[in-house]
Amino acid sequence: MTGKTGFDNERYLAEQSKAILERVKRFNNKLYLEFGGKLLHDCHAARVLPGYDPNVKIRLLQKLKDQSNVLLCIYAGDIEKRKLRADFGITYDVDALKLIDDLADWGIEVLGVVITRFDNQASARVFKNKLERRGIRVYTHRYTRGYPTDVDIIVSDEGYGANEYIKTEKPLVIVTGPGPGSGKLATCLSQLYHEHKRGHRAGFAKFETFPIWNLPLKHPVNVAYEAATADIGDFNLVDPYHLESYGTQAVNYNRDVEVFPVVKRILVKITGEKSVYQSPTDMGVNCAGMAIIDDSAVREAARQELIRRYFRYRCEYVMGFVDRETVQRAELLMKELGIKPEDRRVVDPARKAAEEARVQGKGNNGVFCGAAVELRDGSIVTGKNSRLMHAASSLILNAVKQIAEIPDKIHLLSPAIVQSVGNLKQNILGGRSVSLDVEEVLISLSINASSSPAAGLALEKLGELRGCEVHLTHIPTPGDEAGLRRLGVNLTSDPTFSSKNLFVA
Repeated sequence: MTGKTGFDNERYLAEQSKAILERVKRFNNKLYLEFGGKLLHDCHAARVLPGYDPNVKIRLLQKLKDQSNVLLCIYAGDIEKRKLRADFGITYDVDALKLIDDLADWGIEVLGVVITRFDNQASARVFKNKLERRGIRVYTHRYTRGYPTDVDIIVSDEGYGANEYIKTEKPLVIVTGPGPGSGKLATCLSQLYHEHKRGHRAGFAKFETFPIWNLPLKHPVNVAYEAATADIGDFNLVDPYHLESYGTQAVNYNRDVEVFPVVKRILVKITGEKSVYQSPTDMGVNCAGMAIIDDSAVREAARQELIRRYFRYRCEYVMGFVDRETVQRAELLMKELGIKPEDRRVVDPARKAAEEARVQGKGNNGVFCGAAVELRDGSIVTGKNSRLMHAASSLILNAVKQIAEIPDKIHLLSPAIVQSVGNLKQNILGGRSVSLDVEEVLISLSINASSSPAAGLALEKLGELRGCEVHLTHIPTPGDEAGLRRLGVNLTSDPTFSSKNLFVA
């Protein structure tokens, strides 16, 4: 962890809000803005752009809230498939509910929720009922007839016209949603159709943080974005339409480039005017590249993110979530940048800790696991599993001991508490093992803090683990993963399991 800052949030807010408001004026004060990426907790951006505030986009919306309405889109198929948001471990429909609450906490009201490609799916109906019974307006849009080839049908009362018009009052309409394919573009264009039928000269634009259009194609930040979307087959490329029209290179991604001719034809058909956009890059209002203040820090952070993605895909492959091609894609991107997994500083120490556990015979049921964390001062702390504790659990205790300068011989958890929790797990709840996971250790530590000054001091220092790099030699159990996520560490693991059992609670 270098601690270098590579991104200026205040510059970003100034440039980004200015660009959006200029685009609003360009369309007679009515703009539908397709708002991609995560509004809150944008951990990917924070990891590849050191200094980036994960909530800077919500700060942007807060700055624009007096001039904007917000529509939230969610694809009915994602509700039905219970698709997960990986960084929080929650489904997209739950993420939508959380986003509505989070926006309200920032003083931003969601005008309505649009369930896209709705076909009376059972789970989507339940979601719709849940929202409406809590007083939230819900709209349903069917699959657009004629899309993507028959523009005459698309731009007609049988296509976009079949969707209910959503009345908005502000000059800027932010159309957002969880994950790719949520139907944001279709919702924007549907609204545009209805606006022009009513004689309003509304416009459309796109907001995406990545790829950053004015960085080189193979800049590590853009390569890291490509790795982040390897599971859905996205890739970056030089925008051919921008190059042809302006003679300058700009970076975009395949889906935007592929769909641009169709979107351009639809916009021309809706407006009855010559297109104001000559390229997909023209449609964008992204100013992230203008706020990078230390390119070397950003490059190194992006390389590290690429390694994290590689480890994540390897684990997802053995768990059956992604195919082999996704892993190979991440491997190829790493080779392009000349990096290897061991360039992540915590990888080798974690593996050495597991080997020490094996040599000492101090694992659990014949399984030997190691863990390592890089603290904010650059020092590395390790942990090993045992009969009483997971490797990640011992790691957290060892780390806060070092941060708080607590001597190693002092126990942070009293033997009575460890024995009591172990008895609950094995003899009362019928668990296979008494070994404590991270969540259980954190609860035990908080209990022990009431009687132990050392435990109390350690508890206060847990916040200093946020943003630290952690590697495990095994796929974390649910309790380890949940606990480490709440601590806010950047976690990777080798693609091996922590138990020989197929089911791990």
